[in-house]
Amino acid sequence: MATKKYPVIWLQGAGCTGCSVSILNAVSPRIQNLLLDELVPGQRLNLMFHATIMGGQGEPVIEVLKDAEKNRKGDYILVVEGAIPTAEGGAYGSIGEKAGKHVTIQQSVEELGQNALLTLAIGTCAAYGGIPAAKPNPTLCKGVKMVFNEKGIGTLVVNLPGCPLHPEWFTGTISVILFSGVQALALDDLARPKLFYGQLVHENCPRRADFDKGKFAEKLGDAGCLYKLGCKGHYTNADCPLRQWNNGVNWCVKAGSPCLACVEPEFPDGTSPIYEKISFEDLIWSQK
Repeated sequence: MATKKYPVIWLQGAGCTGCSVSILNAVSPRIQNLLLDELVPGQRLNLMFHATIMGGQGEPVIEVLKDAEKNRKGDYILVVEGAIPTAEGGAYGSIGEKAGKHVTIQQSVEELGQNALLTLAIGTCAAYGGIPAAKPNPTLCKGVKMVFNEKGIGTLVVNLPGCPLHPEWFTGTISVILFSGVQALALDDLARPKLFYGQLVHENCPRRADFDKGKFAEKLGDAGCLYKLGCKGHYTNADCPLRQWNNGVNWCVKAGSPCLACVEPEFPDGTSPIYEKISFEDLIWSQK
């Protein structure tokens, strides 16, 4: 039986490439297994374009984008990392040229997005705008789904926020797609897979007992719940306490830092100052 290949086009907008770095350090499966092997028997990914890690350059690799848009409609997965600059017609981010003019990231995301099987917005920048969209946001950076909604593009967007995202949030989502199809992805109201973003950090935090007892840390390094020091785990949806980072070694609260709510749309403006207690009223105000 012929192996079914899912072409992957990976575009990068305004961001730090941290999400690529995170995913490239995936452990189980390793990134080479994900990209070169049949993760599911008879099915595998085919990474066709990633500006940071591919060996090709110039017009030949831009032709890959053009070919995908024209000849692979509804067949490829578009991965977007980084926010989309939209000010001045998207002039603050470009990739390649067409007829002697720069092709903006916004244009590429819109054109490739409307013909994709689905779009994965990886990292908080791609999902909601993130740090590039923080005030005053002179480049008018936006998340992928917001751009699609404004342009009437109906392609499914799956948000995988995080600053950066955990590599298993990406590999796990891909695994569900390969095993059971796109329709098997159960998403919350922010288009995030419930498999990874279905529970509050607070529900599984090892310092939850301290919260229940009213034992709060007064300064960094103290024992006790970190709520008074700015922990946002009480409204942040992610499985960090269970999954942990660096192959299960550590995560923010275990390292003594409060949860920064980096997977939520309010990050970073609505979750700052980072090390100060935030009230529900503050959170509501930041969303207005």
